Amino acid sequence: MMSVFEELRNRGLIAQMTHPEEIQKLLEHEKVTFYIGFDPTADSLHVGHFLQMVVMAHMQRAGHTPIALMGGGTAMVGDPSGRTDMRAMLTEETIRHNVACFKKQFERFMDFSDGKAVMVNNADWLMRLEYIPFLRDVGVHFSVNRMLTFDCFKSRLEKGLSFIEFNYMLMQSYDFLMLNEKYNCALELGGDDQWSNIIGGIELVRRARGKEVYGMTFTLLTTSDGKKMGKTQKGAVWLDPEKTPPYDFYQYWRNVDDADVIRCLKMLTFVPLEEIAALETRKGSELNEVKRLLAYEVTKLVHGEQSAAEVQDAAQDVFSRGVSSANMPSTPIDAERLKNGVDLLDLMLEARLIPSRGEGRRLIQQGGVSVNGVRAEDCNLVIDASYFENGEMILKKGKKVYHKITI
Repeated sequence: MMSVFEELRNRGLIAQMTHPEEIQKLLEHEKVTFYIGFDPTADSLHVGHFLQMVVMAHMQRAGHTPIALMGGGTAMVGDPSGRTDMRAMLTEETIRHNVACFKKQFERFMDFSDGKAVMVNNADWLMRLEYIPFLRDVGVHFSVNRMLTFDCFKSRLEKGLSFIEFNYMLMQSYDFLMLNEKYNCALELGGDDQWSNIIGGIELVRRARGKEVYGMTFTLLTTSDGKKMGKTQKGAVWLDPEKTPPYDFYQYWRNVDDADVIRCLKMLTFVPLEEIAALETRKGSELNEVKRLLAYEVTKLVHGEQSAAEVQDAAQDVFSRGVSSANMPSTPIDAERLKNGVDLLDLMLEARLIPSRGEGRRLIQQGGVSVNGVRAEDCNLVIDASYFENGEMILKKGKKVYHKITI
């Protein structure tokens, strides 16, 4: 049987490790408590976080114990990693609200029963720190010269790095120290952009307590040409169904580039690697089935099996069961316009489905308008390229009026 270390490696999830041989032995022969931190800078997790949650789930299924660390304290400062400017300062009230939202989403995804996982908030210790004792106990172990060689700081020096951000590495490192003392946490995981911060925590635990702990980063979710995934014309792809509806979420994965579908299937789902290997030789139109599998599996993990089945059925109603036909009335739209998005009401006016925007709003409010088989509930809905499959999108008015929009 494949170990979790081999599983993560074979799925292309592992980027860097501080002690490769020791970490492999640890994961294969012991029960390990590990942690990943999540700063609540928004009121929902997004697909970048989802990759980290999948890693946690792999580890939990193998018998290891995850700690989901909510960054209620670190979010007060803001991580400079991967940033070209300083993050907006959030109020304590906003951060508390965001933490509560994160917790609800985590509880749907991870098993926290019977001590199988732990959720903690670093505000519980960071917000109580006294500055001078912290400098003497923690700051003394950090070299400013060395910190300035790390990419998270070096890349910011030209545009300006605030002193408050400079403290972020010390705070994240202190998290590892606290979790090691409270829960015997021996391993920190994170995205590859967190490598410097993870190193800081490992060195702090060793210098302050004389204990050896470890770090491992996983591959960032990017396309084959290196661009970060999880962004659309409408913004981030969120896990909250109110921010990114399940149909839109499904369609995002259904429409990934051919070059990215197998990699996403390996990294973001639990489809056995043997099954994925059998799909790797598919090309062209044969990849459509693989994309549907990817979209269904990821949507099932995030929104549940019932929701995944419903949005898949809606997509099939539009594109697989004859609803989209050559005889259907259609209206063309220039692809260039979709880059910035087109208002749904304007689109319906162009298609002559409504006589006025007021009538369109009334229809939407009464549940009389569907987009690709999913009822439109937002009168301000903006349509972009993600709504199109094979160059088509289907609008439905009432029970019988269908209209095809083509690129």
